[in-house]
Amino acid sequence: MTMDLFSSSKDFLDEEPRKPKVYSVVEITRQIKFLIEESFPSLMVQGEISNFTRHGSGHLYFTLKDEMAQIKCVVWRSDAETMDLPFTDGNKVIVRGRLALYEKGGYYQMTVSQIQPIGTGELQAAFERLKRKLFEEGLFDEVHKKPIPAFPQTVGIVTSPTGAAIRDIISVSKRRWPGVELILRPTKVQGIGAADDIVRAIEEFEEYRLADVLIIGRGGGSLEDLWAFNEEKVARAIFACTIPTISAVGHEIDFTITDFVADVRAATPSAAAELAVPDRAETQQQVRNLKYTLTQNVSSVIEQYRDELEQLQNRYAFRQPATMVGEYRQQTDDLERQLVRNFRHRIGLLKQKTEHIEKHLSALNPRNTLRRGYSIARQNGKIVQRAKEFSGSNETSIEFFDGSVKIIAKKE
Repeated sequence: MTMDLFSSSKDFLDEEPRKPKVYSVVEITRQIKFLIEESFPSLMVQGEISNFTRHGSGHLYFTLKDEMAQIKCVVWRSDAETMDLPFTDGNKVIVRGRLALYEKGGYYQMTVSQIQPIGTGELQAAFERLKRKLFEEGLFDEVHKKPIPAFPQTVGIVTSPTGAAIRDIISVSKRRWPGVELILRPTKVQGIGAADDIVRAIEEFEEYRLADVLIIGRGGGSLEDLWAFNEEKVARAIFACTIPTISAVGHEIDFTITDFVADVRAATPSAAAELAVPDRAETQQQVRNLKYTLTQNVSSVIEQYRDELEQLQNRYAFRQPATMVGEYRQQTDDLERQLVRNFRHRIGLLKQKTEHIEKHLSALNPRNTLRRGYSIARQNGKIVQRAKEFSGSNETSIEFFDGSVKIIAKKE
């Protein structure tokens, strides 16, 4: 894009020259701003920090320079809060961001989103600072560590698809447990942007619940190569992940922040696969051992019950069942005889009592009295007991032992 700020030479030869366009400061500034920001949407620049300032608002300002030139830089507070690096004059760094033009000041600057130190000394110092910070916050505490499942169905892997780490993990996992499902989320593991990619991979596994356990790592390398696994944002993403995590970064001697915050640290990617996936041969041997132990325990219990049964069978009660039955029969006969005697005695007593009552009733029976020569006189249906009760004018019924007669008698 070109801008015709002045007229061509032909305009000066015209009889009525064309009037040149006059721009305002803001117009030309915004034109330049558009050109710069469209041409450099994202770039990485290496240089040395100078004039570093941390503003009260939380924004960071510094100049990035080399032997020939310099660029003003700004880090907004939202990005600065996730950075724990040595921001001091003289530090050599690689920054990632985009160019922008600050209209009010009329100068261009770089809006920085990521910074990576250059040099082992600065990186080691940044590593120790972040390690101490996260330790004090409790991110390394054992109380937060989740157990690795003994028999996971699916293992998630966050690593590069082309490195040796993924080949080792696949080889070891399939050898140990052929049926396990492996899900690789191809991830950038080195350089600018690697930390953000690792964080996104962890969040994707968390969001979709794709795995029972998560292996996060890469092969060995220098401190600079492994630096993405020392980023605070990666550490916090692992800490927030509810899926059990295994850190497998570098070789056995390499330690990163992810090793401390993950649920388990593996010395190598191969070791991570061994921790995540059970060994089929060992499991089969454990099953055989358990089967043998169970068989022995059951046999022992059966033998114990057999001994107890034999002891019961050898007791007197079980050795002489017929004798005991005979004794019970004899006791039954004795009880029967006693019952019969008691019954007969009771019947005899009742019989005597009945005979006594019969005799008493017989003595009171009026017919027995009539049998001895007595008779009963009745008038008007009533027994005449006294002479004064007798009426000579009434019919009288005389009852004898063997019958009754009706007469008319006179009273004397």
